[in-house]
Amino acid sequence: MIGKLKILTTLIFVMLLIKVAFAGTGKLLTYKQVVNNKPKLTKSLPDIKGWVDDNSYFQMIEDTAKNIKKLYKVHCKNGKKDLYINPEDFSNCLPEEISFWKMSDKTDDYKKMIYVYQNDLYYLDTENKKFIRLTTNKEKENNPTLSPDGKQIAFTKKKDLYSLNIETGLEHRLTNDATDCIYNGWASWVYYEEILGRQSKYKAFYWSPDSKKLAFLQFNDSSVPIFPIYRAKGKHGYLEKEHYPGAGDPIPEVKLGIVSSIGKECVWADFGCTKNQYIAAVKWLPNNKLTCQWMNREQNELKLYEIDIEDGSKESLYEEKQNSWVSFIHDIHFLDDDKLLFSTDKIGFKHLYILNTDDGSEKKLTKGKWQIKSIEHVDEDNNIIYFIADKENSTERHLYKMKINGWRKKLVKLTNKKGCHRVVISPKGKYFIDTYSNINLPHKMALYNNSKSKIRELGNSKKPVMNEYDLGKVELFRVNVDEYELPVKWILPPNFDKNKKYPVIFRIYGGPNASSVTNTFPRSLNSFLLAQKGAIILSVDHRGSGHFGKKGVAKMYRKLGKWEMHDWIEIVKWLRKKSYVDTNKIAITGGSYGGYVTLMALTYGHEYFTHGISLYPVSRWELYDAVYTERYMDKPADNLDGYKFGSSLEHADKYEGKLLLIHGTMDDNVHIQNSTQIIEKFIDMNKQFDFMMYPGERHGIKNNEHLDKLVSDWLINNLLLE
Repeated sequence: MIGKLKILTTLIFVMLLIKVAFAGTGKLLTYKQVVNNKPKLTKSLPDIKGWVDDNSYFQMIEDTAKNIKKLYKVHCKNGKKDLYINPEDFSNCLPEEISFWKMSDKTDDYKKMIYVYQNDLYYLDTENKKFIRLTTNKEKENNPTLSPDGKQIAFTKKKDLYSLNIETGLEHRLTNDATDCIYNGWASWVYYEEILGRQSKYKAFYWSPDSKKLAFLQFNDSSVPIFPIYRAKGKHGYLEKEHYPGAGDPIPEVKLGIVSSIGKECVWADFGCTKNQYIAAVKWLPNNKLTCQWMNREQNELKLYEIDIEDGSKESLYEEKQNSWVSFIHDIHFLDDDKLLFSTDKIGFKHLYILNTDDGSEKKLTKGKWQIKSIEHVDEDNNIIYFIADKENSTERHLYKMKINGWRKKLVKLTNKKGCHRVVISPKGKYFIDTYSNINLPHKMALYNNSKSKIRELGNSKKPVMNEYDLGKVELFRVNVDEYELPVKWILPPNFDKNKKYPVIFRIYGGPNASSVTNTFPRSLNSFLLAQKGAIILSVDHRGSGHFGKKGVAKMYRKLGKWEMHDWIEIVKWLRKKSYVDTNKIAITGGSYGGYVTLMALTYGHEYFTHGISLYPVSRWELYDAVYTERYMDKPADNLDGYKFGSSLEHADKYEGKLLLIHGTMDDNVHIQNSTQIIEKFIDMNKQFDFMMYPGERHGIKNNEHLDKLVSDWLINNLLLE
């Protein structure tokens, strides 16, 4: 039975009901202003570039008169700024074609920098103002990475791994078996997208702390199907071939290798068969020991291994199994006394644990119906851990500290302002720089000490001109659905009148463990513009979005599409009871996973959603990559019912609203095949819809000005906004 929907009226959520009403002279935004960001209502915060030491940090400051950026060392105690690097000082040694701050890698102290220019490597010694060309090749050197001692560089070239001694210029080829399907230190596409992350830039090699060895992953895509991606430019166009494992297809074979930086024989970690497994999270320990994590194809079993770098043998340090799926552990810290500090969601909420690697005993440091979001810093000298958590409210992020060992493990909250906080902590935890916002407050930045005393404010993104605009009211609250208190954030039109009728526009992402509703200031003015045009802009997170721990997210296992639609339909039912909601105009828009659920809303949920804009959507899960899809859905052959229900094509006959479908022709993540298949289905059924294709665009579509106007105009015209 569906529980009766209601707004929670307990004190804690009354306190959450925060309103934004920048009621100055009542100016309204224009579309041109939103697109061109003129006049700007916000300004940039200080550009902090990391810590110099425990008492000072780096800050980039622009010299507007000379149109150059200079790096300063800023002292925490008094705020004094000392010039650290001035690019003008290197004008005689650095060619004009090379932009000073666009280095490919650097040491933490900026004393050594690596540049890639016209496919070759260059080295800059900022202390001695020495600039050296290191390579002269036709082939591009990818991901050049300095060794910890700053004396060598590792990189990949034509999918093989190399090292280069900066002093002697001697280059070593460390692997020599790369082909069109075999890559050394260069990630297979699906690893780049789903496991290593796009921030890796395909890099899959790792220096040892003593700079003597490199660990690397080798991938073999020989059995992975090829998907053709067509670029239409020119007379004959161009066909790009991508090794892309769809759900149920063969996945890349993977091996972990260890090789000397001067190119001796490679040692392979002893994992036996290279098929139907994942290896990732490769991590060197300070004592030059090597660890990695292994996961089975089903992604429900994880093992952490220590690898012997001399013979490749492995020793299991930790194992974890779950009934749904497991995740690679990235928050992992090895302590000096053979203990392992990490976070895992294996009991339904993500918490901190300490594992004794000697005897396998385990101790939980935190507990409760809240989650660790990230481990920010471990101060072993003082036995303190700093972490971000949602302890008080799942829509907020705060910094906490606590003792790692000992009987007194009281949590100390270090951030007090309502909202979400991002922090950068000094090397020994003496200070932290806090960037935060809430729905009332545009982003601010301040410096604090570890006793949570504010040293000084560093920046405020809000410009005075913002007070001249009536941006509408932002409210953050919860609605009860099946005993889940779903978080909701909406923007109401300025001069909101309960006696009028307003369309509602859902702005959604909706993927597993991917929340959209947080107590933060809205990123884009576009939502405020649409609210000013007379729409209620709404975001709501379902039970699997992460607010209710892994216990909630696991509800989605083998059932993508089901609970998202259930919860959002219940929200529409709740909206229908509001006299001021135009129930004939309930729109939904989202991209990627948000595009998928938009298609589901207009088909499966057609009785509740009337309009939708679906950007680069998955249309059926068989078409998406194996790593992501099988994690949540298993293989198609093992979950026929789940794949059938989760396909928008299966519900296409129910579509009767208005839909705008948008896709880039060269999307390498969610192929345009997804859109063409739902389009073909609609055409066969004589269903009308709108479609925009962006030639040559990848996932996410970078032609934002045209896209933003298209989306805004479509919503305004079809919802008959002012």
